[in-house]
Amino acid sequence: MIARCLNSCIPALHTLYPIPHLGWRVVVPYYRVFSGQGCRVRYPLAPHVCGSLITEEVKRDNMARDVAIIGIGCTPFGEFWDKSFRDIFVEAGVAAIEDANVQGEAIDELFVGNMSAGRFVEQEHVASLIADYAGLASLHTPSTRVEAACASGGLALRMGVLAIASGHADIVTVAGVEKMTDVSVSAATDMLTAAADREWEGFAGATFPGLYAMIARRHMHEYGTTPEQLASVAVKNHHNATMNPKAQYRNEISVDAVLGSTMIADPLHMLDCSPITDGAAALVLAPADIARKYTDTPIRIMASAQASDTLSLHDRADITTLDATVAAASRAHEMAKTTPEDIDFVEVHDCFTIAEICAIEDLGFFEKGTGGKVTEEGVTAIDGDLPVNPSGGLKGCGHPVGATGIKQAVEIAMQLRGDAGKRQVAGEIGMTHNVGGSGGTAVVHIFSR
Repeated sequence: MIARCLNSCIPALHTLYPIPHLGWRVVVPYYRVFSGQGCRVRYPLAPHVCGSLITEEVKRDNMARDVAIIGIGCTPFGEFWDKSFRDIFVEAGVAAIEDANVQGEAIDELFVGNMSAGRFVEQEHVASLIADYAGLASLHTPSTRVEAACASGGLALRMGVLAIASGHADIVTVAGVEKMTDVSVSAATDMLTAAADREWEGFAGATFPGLYAMIARRHMHEYGTTPEQLASVAVKNHHNATMNPKAQYRNEISVDAVLGSTMIADPLHMLDCSPITDGAAALVLAPADIARKYTDTPIRIMASAQASDTLSLHDRADITTLDATVAAASRAHEMAKTTPEDIDFVEVHDCFTIAEICAIEDLGFFEKGTGGKVTEEGVTAIDGDLPVNPSGGLKGCGHPVGATGIKQAVEIAMQLRGDAGKRQVAGEIGMTHNVGGSGGTAVVHIFSR
């Protein structure tokens, strides 16, 4: 929602924006500040709930049709010089379709999460490419690319869920893919910075390690979080990844190893950061009422929720809280009729160790400021009270940015099916949490058997 003016600046305006098709409306008090020759809104003045504009809730309908996962597929994650972009998405897609026991003719629609193939592999028009190499072009199957930075995969899943829930489609394939290692590390870092505010952050020299380092430093200042607690996130996720044959890094590390690794952006060391990764993952979705025609173990998607926040950190009331995560989790619980206490395990977006600490707080699992402490105490370990990132997370399993949100759902499905092997955890309800940028987009899904 953007307001602009070319007239003289006045202190504040209050505007009621009716949004009938969403079933709610927002009252936005704002003032205008000059920027160059024009005038644009910079800081909303509305009261905040967790830093977000207050909304007057009218009605939020649940999904018209329940949706289930009937097939899953995922490539190994890593650095694959011998595989192309199209090779890895075909590998994941074929695995998911075979797992679902469906034919290509049955697929009504395809959604693909991808952040930046145009820069990583110089290939745009990804939706058509994937339909072509998936063998669906001759069937003229609709194929849509979805982009929301590192939340592209999670948002592609949400689009697939909505297509079925609305009755528009019955069988939908959702996938995510990124091929990141064909460029230099410095080039990849610059490409990823495009998911931040290029004008106000990137051009000033900020990168994502720097932005999350500011979040970490503020969290340490406000709540006493320690470097050792940050490191304990990486240690836990690497341990989980040793039990995941798809993971990029299947090696144990220690707190001392994390703290002794190269400082990237104080206080974040190299081993506090997720890697650059190649990989793809895919799901096949169907209406829940027919899912057992395809599989004996359908996984119900209880909720699919998305929220947005400011693109840049400097416009947020509290940079240690990702308000989009708070809002998306609240909407997901409302849809699923659950609370944080009902979630048995969760895959969160640990692009940096501080990101996992903020996530488990913002999702409502732990009181603000205690995420580091509970991680250090083993509460979030694979055998703890709330297993977090049993797959190894982004830190251990890898982070091909367009694929991450789908991989998270693949992991939850494997856990609920009882197919996770040595990393199997107990539980009936799982959650995924996928973030774009420094929190400008958040997507939360809740799943059950």
